[in-house]
Amino acid sequence: MCMKDKVVLVTGGAAGIGKATALRFAEEGAKVVICDVNEAAGQSTIKELGKEVVFYKVNVASREDVQKWVDDVIAKYDRIDVIVNNAGILRDGQLIKFKEGQLVGQMSEADFDLVISVNLKGVFNCAQAVAPYMIKQGGGVILNATSVVGLDGNFGQTNYVATKSGVIGMTKVWARELGKYGIRVNAVAPGFTATEILVTMPEKIIDGMKARTPLGRLGEPRDIANAYLFLASDEASFITGETLRVDGGIVVGT
Repeated sequence: MCMKDKVVLVTGGAAGIGKATALRFAEEGAKVVICDVNEAAGQSTIKELGKEVVFYKVNVASREDVQKWVDDVIAKYDRIDVIVNNAGILRDGQLIKFKEGQLVGQMSEADFDLVISVNLKGVFNCAQAVAPYMIKQGGGVILNATSVVGLDGNFGQTNYVATKSGVIGMTKVWARELGKYGIRVNAVAPGFTATEILVTMPEKIIDGMKARTPLGRLGEPRDIANAYLFLASDEASFITGETLRVDGGIVVGT
């Protein structure tokens, strides 16, 4: 029970990696508070995960939502030991698409702005809200979700890759700024992971993902959750400013 009575926040905790992370921390004795924009999924998740998991409806892109959530958690538990900034969205599209010498499509400004607001600004909002409380209590752990594509790039994901690369940069900055307060900041970079998003993908695409992964399979959400658990634990007490790839050995190509 390495997280016994620790207060752990997980954004985007209603499904996928966030849900698996909430479960993993709860198994280790943590008091887990998840947030998500999907209230129905959030309520379903807490029924499944048990009484030690609490749900709030929060849009991480909204500073007001985030601050209210964090303040409420502090009022309820009097501390925040760990936050896992997992919430994220996809709105894929090429920068531009040309056909027969003509521009036929491009990533929309709305899709670019939306992904930036959730995946990048959302992480900033949450870290900025919890950091003062962590400083006052003498320490804490901030864990950020990036991706292997934030390191390697990926076709058709200008907006998503920009956010995931930005998260890696922010992680390094915050590790430097907050280390003197006993706050560790790290990131986890999953590879291809078997979440709900893949359900709609053709089997041929999924087989291609497996073929490009040296270990020959997709990651499971629990694989990523285990990485977050390790980085949050005392076993990782001298690790900060790092990005841990949990990807089965893949290097994303063109």
